[in-house]
Amino acid sequence: MTVPRYRNLAMLVPLSWLRDLVALPADPAILVERLTLAGLEAAGVTVFGLPVPTGLRVKPERAGLVWERDKVVLGRVLKIEKHPDADKLKLVTIDYGAAEPKTVVTGAPNIAPGQSGMKVVLGLRGTKYFYADKEGKKAVFTLEPKALRGIMNDAMCMSNYELGISDEHEGIILLDDADPAPGTPVADVLGDVVVELDVLPNMARCLSLIGIAREVAALTGAATTIAEPTVQTIADQIAGKVSVEIADPKLCGRYTATIIRNVTIGPAPRWMRSRLDAAGMRPISNAVDITNYVMLEYGQPLHAFDYDALVARAGGKAPVITVRPAKAGEKLKTLDGQDRELGPDNLVIADAAGPVALAGVMGGFDTEVTAATKSILLESAAFDFVSVRKTARQFTLFSEASTRFAKGVHPELAKPAAVRAAELFRTLAGGEVLSGIVDSYPAPVPPQVIDLTPAAIRRVLGFDIPPAEVVRVLSALQFQVESKGEGWRVATPPTRLDIQAGVADLIEELARVYGYDHLPDTRLSQPLPEQLGNRPLELEEHVRDLLADQGLQECITYSLTGAATEGKLSTGRSHVALLNPISPDRGVMRTTLLPGLLEVAQRNLLAADAVSLFEIGVVFLPVAGQPLPAEPRRLALVQSGRRTAAAWDDPLGTKPAAFDFFDLKGVIEALTADLHLSASFRTAKGLAHLHPGRAAEVVVNGAAVGAIGELHPTVAASFGLGERAVQVAELDLDALLAAVPVRFPYRPFPTVPPAKRDVAVIVPADTPADAVLAEIRAAGGDLLTGAELFDVYTGDRIPAGTRSLAFALVYQPADKTLTDKEIDKAHQKIEGRLRHVLKAQIRGKDV
Repeated sequence: MTVPRYRNLAMLVPLSWLRDLVALPADPAILVERLTLAGLEAAGVTVFGLPVPTGLRVKPERAGLVWERDKVVLGRVLKIEKHPDADKLKLVTIDYGAAEPKTVVTGAPNIAPGQSGMKVVLGLRGTKYFYADKEGKKAVFTLEPKALRGIMNDAMCMSNYELGISDEHEGIILLDDADPAPGTPVADVLGDVVVELDVLPNMARCLSLIGIAREVAALTGAATTIAEPTVQTIADQIAGKVSVEIADPKLCGRYTATIIRNVTIGPAPRWMRSRLDAAGMRPISNAVDITNYVMLEYGQPLHAFDYDALVARAGGKAPVITVRPAKAGEKLKTLDGQDRELGPDNLVIADAAGPVALAGVMGGFDTEVTAATKSILLESAAFDFVSVRKTARQFTLFSEASTRFAKGVHPELAKPAAVRAAELFRTLAGGEVLSGIVDSYPAPVPPQVIDLTPAAIRRVLGFDIPPAEVVRVLSALQFQVESKGEGWRVATPPTRLDIQAGVADLIEELARVYGYDHLPDTRLSQPLPEQLGNRPLELEEHVRDLLADQGLQECITYSLTGAATEGKLSTGRSHVALLNPISPDRGVMRTTLLPGLLEVAQRNLLAADAVSLFEIGVVFLPVAGQPLPAEPRRLALVQSGRRTAAAWDDPLGTKPAAFDFFDLKGVIEALTADLHLSASFRTAKGLAHLHPGRAAEVVVNGAAVGAIGELHPTVAASFGLGERAVQVAELDLDALLAAVPVRFPYRPFPTVPPAKRDVAVIVPADTPADAVLAEIRAAGGDLLTGAELFDVYTGDRIPAGTRSLAFALVYQPADKTLTDKEIDKAHQKIEGRLRHVLKAQIRGKDV
């Protein structure tokens, strides 16, 4: 199967490559566990051609095919002939270590009649391989004898696709002469285990095989076999053939240039292509593959320029490479063929004619290495991580190089990586490396020197680490350790930019590598402090519980949004804008929770009959004259769709009842009642996002705390909600919770039966029911324990412009049973107040 390509801050580690740098445990599962416990979590494991090692959890799609040792072997081509009855087929005679060679039929386009000597992968009868079935889907086939154009064929030359190495199936696998002899099981040559490590930002050094090898050495006690790079040069000197200038050392800490002449551009050797493939990078040519290989090995990105193209741009003179911010309006055609307009925020590599590369991000088209290139200028540099990150984000050019530079690459890596790459250009591309290296290093980064003592370790960790283990771990991680009194003087290595807090960072490294599982169980030396309440947080959690009890689901949406998204609600609010947004759609901080919640509702309504959602979160409101915005808490609610779930006995042909204004109003009334608050509602005006006539302000203790209503149809359509009715509310949670009483009285359960009466009043149509209820409660006093609206009527038998409101009243004193006369008296008092204050008419009496 194809190895997944790099994700941001991920590293695919072929164990066969890592084994060249450090001795590995025999059991890969032990290695994966140790790395994970040390902070390099294994996100996945891919196995090529081998049985899955015991103890490793590998997803089935990553296990691939097992290349049977007696069926999938190396072979050497003895001769290639044309098929007598097919123009595109060839007869290939192969020595595969048996007594007699085998002739197979193949249509591979990367071999031709008359050739011989190359090594191939031969699959014998019974080999399982991948093949595209009639529907184009990848399926597993078993190789059986079959006649091809009259010639019996019981073996095949295998491709990467058929073995499951990659999706490439344009030709068969061709190996190097240096590979083992014919008959060798292919599993011994191409079989591998690839571990995908999630690399934390503070461990960016592990975006390299050498960095991971040092971690393994520290974790297991094994010795590394990392050789100091050297290069064989010719007598011709680089002096006078190129010069380097750095405009701002803060933006470019170091820049090195190396020249290699007489290179031959072509394919890289099989071993390099295989390693790059396994590490998630597509092989291209030896020039590109060498720079990528060294980047993966050292963690130092490199770039190869066509040196002759630079000379031509300089008018035949020695090019002058300048690292500088781009000038406003400058343009650069990058390797992807796109013309980029640059500005001062973009760091570029330039010559006298203008920019030739975006520093740390992508090279320029005009100086690209091509098949015709004969001389190369090799760049190895250290760029400011903020500058690289901004440029990569601005142009959406996220690459392996920009990922590493954006996390910080130590300037000390530039020269050894350049030396290593130059030697590979010499051996793999036939190049001649000029003596010397142009090295502009205006501000060398000195190592930090830290005094570490056993007492400091004990104080931070609470236990001792053996002194020998302290020295071993730090030395394995490339720290320079010298004894000093009872402790040590430690100098940071030339690969670490993350040691910021001195002793604390060193102790963190010791604890991480020594093993968190070695930390002893220790009781607290002091009793736990008295637990103190956090009323705002407790009330907020209580609100969540109350809403969940009513069947609403909580959502958490992004605090970042777009001004256009919030503009759909026509709030007219100003926003807190981000200087460096992660995307154009999320360039401002939200001022309301509703857009995010409506987007969630829209996506869920694609697959559900109804949604009933809420969110609690902060919004960000700019404050004039203040550097930071206010961050009040808000509560938003959204309901839409069917009021009840579908059931088998739903009447046929009827439209299910949908959530309406009063459903959401009931949710808010229940919430406020459970918080021991009394909520009322009054007509809301001027809320453009709500439907006119179907909106209200929510009032608690005489102050408005938010608004509720049906979303305006135009706004609903703009959020992709179609013509459905959507009920929304947004409340000021801080104001609501501030009104919650600290203490509240309880009334005893009544011991006498209640007396129930109804009253129906005719009032002007614009008189709120709450106003009528208020007068009823004022007149009823302590005798009235309940009042509820149960009917609203307009139409015949009542005057035009009025409506009838019917209320169910409950009279229930605490100490006695009321007589009919007492009930009549209390009821008449209520009717009288309604007539006097509201000019109401009592149905059945006045009308």
